[in-house]
Amino acid sequence: MYITASKLYDYIQCPHRIWRDEYGPQDEKIKETNPFVELLWSKGIAYEKKRVSLLEEYLDLTEGSLDERFQKTIKALSDKIPLIYQGVLCYDNLLGIPDLLRLEPDGSYVPIDIKSGLAFEGANSDEDEEGKPKKHYAVQLALYVDVLKKNGFKNNDCAVVLDIEGKEVTYNLNDAMGQRDKRTWWEFYESIKNNVGILMENKATNKPAMSGICKLCPWYLSCSKWAKDNDDPTNIFYVGRSVRDVLAEDAGVNTIDSLLKIDTDGLLEQKEKDKTFLKGVGKSTLEKAVRRAQILKVSKKPLIYGELDFPEVSHELFFDIEDDPTQEFVYMHGVYERTKERERYLHFTAHEITADAEKKAWGDFWTYVKSLPKGDFSVYYYSHHEKTTYSKMQKKYPEVISAKEVEEFFDNPNVIDLYQVVLKMTDWPVGSYSLKALATYLGFHWRDETPSGALSIQWFNDYINTKDEKVINRILEYNEDDCKATMVLKDGLVALG
Repeated sequence: MYITASKLYDYIQCPHRIWRDEYGPQDEKIKETNPFVELLWSKGIAYEKKRVSLLEEYLDLTEGSLDERFQKTIKALSDKIPLIYQGVLCYDNLLGIPDLLRLEPDGSYVPIDIKSGLAFEGANSDEDEEGKPKKHYAVQLALYVDVLKKNGFKNNDCAVVLDIEGKEVTYNLNDAMGQRDKRTWWEFYESIKNNVGILMENKATNKPAMSGICKLCPWYLSCSKWAKDNDDPTNIFYVGRSVRDVLAEDAGVNTIDSLLKIDTDGLLEQKEKDKTFLKGVGKSTLEKAVRRAQILKVSKKPLIYGELDFPEVSHELFFDIEDDPTQEFVYMHGVYERTKERERYLHFTAHEITADAEKKAWGDFWTYVKSLPKGDFSVYYYSHHEKTTYSKMQKKYPEVISAKEVEEFFDNPNVIDLYQVVLKMTDWPVGSYSLKALATYLGFHWRDETPSGALSIQWFNDYINTKDEKVINRILEYNEDDCKATMVLKDGLVALG
């Protein structure tokens, strides 16, 4: 069994998956690839092919068995071939297949990975914000550097990302990861590599942990069942793997029931005396975990803290957008409008992936907003995504609306992020505070059997390829239900108050 770039990526996404892939109950693994994951793969492959097609001359090593390709790669490296595509590098239990290997002036090689995303986390090309290296990019590049060095074809710790904007970005793996984490990227890679190796050899195991990213994993149903059967604390909203593991190691808390029995004050007193005790789990985190455990297992009823003060207006708008982050493209702005006289759904949709179509849909949305009675409407949405996306869109299409107008729109007290209301003022007897979890708890049902934002992106890409009106109607139905779910949540909050 080889440690590969994909194994390192999987570990960063979920440390448990490495063990479960090798030793988990295979009959519980979902065999069909998630359509959104499949879409990401296909987009990545398409972008790689596009970038490679622009290269003038290179040695293509995509054909043959791994062993044959490895032998050809070593020969090509020894012969100082300037550019190698899809070379195979092996050493002991390490296997790396960098997209490109490029000969440098000093005679060594630099691995280059072609990525269909920005090279840095938090990078913003509009504001020239560089961001910081992405963990999964860094460990994958480090693997390629590692096997190159072990085979004698590299003498430094640098590698390159060729990103979605066509920029070559160098990752210096000897740089510190950040201000708080002083480890170098190379030290981080060594740690991840070691952990992956131990899990693959079954020398250690670890537990599943429920999180938002789980739904894209083929083990989602299996791990969900494990978490439920074992009364795992990660069934509680915001109790993640790290908090769960610290509580288990330091306080012997392995289940939600055992969490309900702890002496919170006693644990906090011990924490005051010993700074290593419950490290990373503060007073607020501990108290929230216990409170939410009680609501989840004992009272089984939502709680509200304080009074809500939603505006009384003639028009209420429940707002949701659909966008494809793989292309930085917003294709739908949906609004469910409620007045005393009527309820109606409106949408402003791009039917092709062009700047003109995106701009027109966004412009039509703002035309609609400006037609509403001034000061006599409210807008409800769920999470900061809409606000962040609209800020980016304003920079992209400044002729549609000014930055000041966008800022004033979201600063308006009548424009309300219900997620912040839920987080600050309520608790619910569910393990996730997603819109779908809360609206479903309140009795709302999506018309689609598999509603998800990720699938909406896949549907839209299908529509672009086929122009099948049934597909775009499915997206509209899904978006309308998201908007209605926001309305149901708002009404549920009012009823709680």
